Amino acid sequence: MGFRIGKAAYLTDVKTIYEDSYKLLEGIDTLVVNCLRLTDPHPTHMILPEALEVVKRINPRRTYFTHISETMGFHATAQSCMPSGVFLAYDTLEIDI
Repeated sequence: MGFRIGKAAYLTDVKTIYEDSYKLLEGIDTLVVNCLRLTDPHPTHMILPEALEVVKRINPRRTYFTHISETMGFHATAQSCMPSGVFLAYDTLEIDI
């Protein structure tokens, strides 16, 4: 399921994005999308390589990964592995859109 609010999109519990949906996400500035873990594919949630492919395809200015499991490790360590403009979301995070 996904929601677009102006130039922001929130995609939750996503494993696959259909081609038609990518067209609806053109021009997104802020993307929030699930990224469950670094490796070990999951049947209903994206893992890091899958989520990064989505980020690359949509090309938002900034992305926040949500639905993160403890297998990602400590926040600071996992964040240091993220490309520019990609951030791990956290409880109480507020995003201006």
